[in-house]
Amino acid sequence: MKIHAAVSRQSKQPFNLEALELDDPLDNEVLVRIVGVGLCHTDVVFRDQAVPHPLPAVYGHEGSGVVERVGKAVTKIAPGDHVVLTFSSCGQCKSCLQGKPSYCLEFGKLNVSGSRPNGEATLKDESGERVCGCFFGQSSFASHALAHERNVVKIPRDVPLELMGPLGCGIQTGAGAILNALQPKAGSSVVIFGAGSVGLAAVLAAAIRGCYPIIVVDLQPSRLELAIELGGTHTVNGGAVDAVAAIRTITNEQGADFSVECTGVPKVVRQAVDALAIGGVCGVVGAAPAGAEVALDINSVLMGRTVKGVMEGDSIPELFIPQLIEFWRQGKFPFDRLIKFYPLADINKAIDDSEHGGVLKAVMRP
Repeated sequence: MKIHAAVSRQSKQPFNLEALELDDPLDNEVLVRIVGVGLCHTDVVFRDQAVPHPLPAVYGHEGSGVVERVGKAVTKIAPGDHVVLTFSSCGQCKSCLQGKPSYCLEFGKLNVSGSRPNGEATLKDESGERVCGCFFGQSSFASHALAHERNVVKIPRDVPLELMGPLGCGIQTGAGAILNALQPKAGSSVVIFGAGSVGLAAVLAAAIRGCYPIIVVDLQPSRLELAIELGGTHTVNGGAVDAVAAIRTITNEQGADFSVECTGVPKVVRQAVDALAIGGVCGVVGAAPAGAEVALDINSVLMGRTVKGVMEGDSIPELFIPQLIEFWRQGKFPFDRLIKFYPLADINKAIDDSEHGGVLKAVMRP
């Protein structure tokens, strides 16, 4: 079928809105008309080839929309359902069977190979050239996307569908780092490095858990102000003061029980570990360019400190996304305050605004 999509053809160059041909759904696939799609830092990382990926390609992995068609083997979703699209997983490997789909052993093939698992393309341009798709099992910077039944999450029809796409990745990543991966008890001290949409979702989740203090570190005063409005108790401008020293002052020289590192910047990862109390845990969430490394003080780590990688918030999306929606209904998780809408045709402006701090979570409407 004919669709339109934002296509990346060259590294570090603007997206182009183009007409493409999208393949029909296979037996286990779902065709979704996209209503809204969030912009995630990961999309830009791949566009810029900080993580190598074949081009031309359609990115986008925080789609929400309405199901239009389903393959004959699909049982959990029907045409007309409202859905959020999330990352893909095989459902059969050791990790998936243990309830850890974000650590699926087939994650690379299913999410960032540029094709279906069997190597088939799903997209072609008007000249018949192959365009890489299936990004995180969807490629939703488009009017329509193909997804696998496993990475489609049905949501209630009475919630604003265009808002819900970021729950599929960025928002579930930040919230899940707290609620699923670290699971701090009420009264635990938490420090969050990076007050973008992922970090602020972690702030919201830490408030739900009853953490104290909730310390937020960033370089932008406006983001730090918003962090306080969303449940943070203390802020640190990492560009103005020594962040680790400030955190130790706030925590009576003990350090934080938990830290969440959302920037992917090696020196900030080091700070997130150094800011921990004895026995503390650092959840590393931020994506970094391929090959990025961080040096740690071995003797500090020996004091019971743990560094834990967290992918997609350690979530089972079919369970966690509805839970976040319920928190939102109850007024406990106002992630909509982070969102600004753009037409898909303005995707390059959305990226520019995001990179210069003008918007926390851009959501495009095709």
